[in-house]
Amino acid sequence: MAAGGGPVEVALVAVAEATAAGAPSSSGGGACCWAWELGSGTTLASYRGGSFAARGLALLGGEHLLGAQLGKAWLGAWELQRKDQLQQKIICPGLVTCLTAAPNGLYILAGIAESIYLWEVSSGNLLAILNRHYQDLSCLAFTDDSSHFLSGAKDCLVIVWNLCSVLQVEHGQSPEPRHVWSRHSLPITDLCCGIGGPMARAATASLDQTAKLWEISSGDLLLSVVFDVGIMSVTLDLTEYFMFCGGMDGSIFQVDLCSWPVQRERGFRTERESGKVFQGHRNQVTCLSVSTDGSLLLSGSHDETVRLWDIQSKQCLRTMNYKGPVTNAFITLAPANMINADSKPSVPLPNFRRHLHNMESSEPSTNEGLMLCLGLHQKGSGESYLEKAERLHSQMCLATEKNLMGDHEQLKNQVTKLEEEVGTLRKINKSLFDFSSRILTKPGKQ
Repeated sequence: MAAGGGPVEVALVAVAEATAAGAPSSSGGGACCWAWELGSGTTLASYRGGSFAARGLALLGGEHLLGAQLGKAWLGAWELQRKDQLQQKIICPGLVTCLTAAPNGLYILAGIAESIYLWEVSSGNLLAILNRHYQDLSCLAFTDDSSHFLSGAKDCLVIVWNLCSVLQVEHGQSPEPRHVWSRHSLPITDLCCGIGGPMARAATASLDQTAKLWEISSGDLLLSVVFDVGIMSVTLDLTEYFMFCGGMDGSIFQVDLCSWPVQRERGFRTERESGKVFQGHRNQVTCLSVSTDGSLLLSGSHDETVRLWDIQSKQCLRTMNYKGPVTNAFITLAPANMINADSKPSVPLPNFRRHLHNMESSEPSTNEGLMLCLGLHQKGSGESYLEKAERLHSQMCLATEKNLMGDHEQLKNQVTKLEEEVGTLRKINKSLFDFSSRILTKPGKQ
């Protein structure tokens, strides 16, 4: 906890090389990722081994750190607070180009070539392989409620997926994405989701020198901003008042999303809007993140530095130097497991499968992890969350069908009674007609 009793914000930074310049001696040699306190710059933890790919760093459930290893077909996994800092290897079907974890800690997404792989954390089952992109994946992101996720690739497409639809698709079929955004003309470099789940807005960046703002619910393009350089990174503040865009030349641009008059397309000229540019990096800005209160901006660059900026003044408050291009840097609230020295994960990571869970797998079993199904207490039960949901859904449908059958019988009885009543009325009507006819046709009646 911070001195004032508030939450501690930390910066998580990873590089493409395994050695840092000027890193505290406590971090140890061979560190590839660091967590330091945002206000003081004090290093809280460091993680050794490997070299992180761009968009390849993720926090899993506040207990583990996952990293896509550059040029290797496996993920590194570290417990956030483990003194020996042993790295667990998660073997993947191919080179991982990007990685993200669901905010609820239940799922992991990885981009492998042009395919998206979806794993369930509790069981390690591979739930889906999505093949709608035509070139390598470059970025993945979940919405804050974990209900949707977005994928961007070198094919210039950004695709919005509904997680529930992906999980419920029949075996052998391909789920349909919710939206396919094809307004960019060059590879997608970054994307981020705002607050609001399926009602949120999403920002995308591309080498085509534009950053775009979209509405997830409708799929509409809300804003397109044209810059003088290709855009390598993009982020939004929590209030979504500003969009920050990192350029290939090291500049960081601040776009006002609440300016008047409202324009669907606008140009950003550095010489005209110099008061909205952060200057200091000497190479492309690969990652951006804004603090919770919206006052600080964190940026990482291929110039081997991470900078912390005051957004209002555009002044650089702190510069951290590393040996190797910075590939990942973001601000997050420090998980309890990172601060508490005695804490440890409540659940160890299982083995992650390389074949779909409903297919026969020929790979031999290993003892590198523990197979767990959260929420299942009976020994030998192999029912996963999805199977349990399907069983409950079947029971609900059966109950609904029984109710409908009961309603049908009730309706049938009512119809029978009405038919009997109609028959009685017809007899009465016929009797009245006959009686009237006899009176009218009685002899002597004029």
